[in-house]
Amino acid sequence: MSRTNFDTLLEAGCHFGHLKRKWNPAMAPYIFMERNGIHIIDLNKTVVKVDEAAEALKQIAKSGKRVLFVATKKQAKQVVADKAASVNMPFVIERWPGGMLTNFPTIRKAVKKMNNIDKMTTDGTFSNLSKREKLQIERQRAKLEKNLGSIQDLTRLPSALFVVDVLKENIAVREANRLGIPVFGIVDTNSDPSNIDFVIPANDDATKSVEVILDACCAAIQEGLEERKAEKIDTEAAGEGAEAQAKPRKRSGKARLDKSDEDAINASKAAAYIKEDEEA
Repeated sequence: MSRTNFDTLLEAGCHFGHLKRKWNPAMAPYIFMERNGIHIIDLNKTVVKVDEAAEALKQIAKSGKRVLFVATKKQAKQVVADKAASVNMPFVIERWPGGMLTNFPTIRKAVKKMNNIDKMTTDGTFSNLSKREKLQIERQRAKLEKNLGSIQDLTRLPSALFVVDVLKENIAVREANRLGIPVFGIVDTNSDPSNIDFVIPANDDATKSVEVILDACCAAIQEGLEERKAEKIDTEAAGEGAEAQAKPRKRSGKARLDKSDEDAINASKAAAYIKEDEEA
């Protein structure tokens, strides 16, 4: 069963590409036609690509790994933030911090600094500072929150990147490529799909278009998370059941072992008596 369909994508305006003069020839396989100087994306291919990407994202979520969503363009920011938060995944919607992936330990230090400021406010250290110092720390905290608040719980490198507008987020894509992190991307007709692992050809400028594609992908992630949870419960239940069964078996096994030992001892004693009688 397909996660989306031609009509839904058409209604959301996913088929509108860029002006013909702005196109990237590498996107030719995904272009259906040109109308009034604008390229029209082949939505039949988009449906297939959304399904492929959604299935891969589901498997990533099912294995307990994280997907980092990236969209710093105005039209997509809020949609990406809402959808990523709904499946408890990290996201970047402000400026991409250069070296976020390739220099991850430094980013973690900045997040740690933010956590330390939070700790200061709870343990009373903050109240002992002067008014000027408090103001400086509050400003620093606000700046860190704006840029890194959404990746606060990202303790290790993400297993995948989901990018809206791969041209605008080219630094993020390059960093992921360098580290071998798979990239899922909504790719418009003006972008290069060659360094994207899971290409979703669609309009990346319309909020509705981005929302429809994210709906399908995040639904798949949610499925993966639920399946992981169900498997964990089943494994725990099976483990408890096996443990409960193993205990009485262990006892009965011991009892049988003791009895067989007694039989062996009795048999050896009898053999010794017979030998003595024969010698006598």
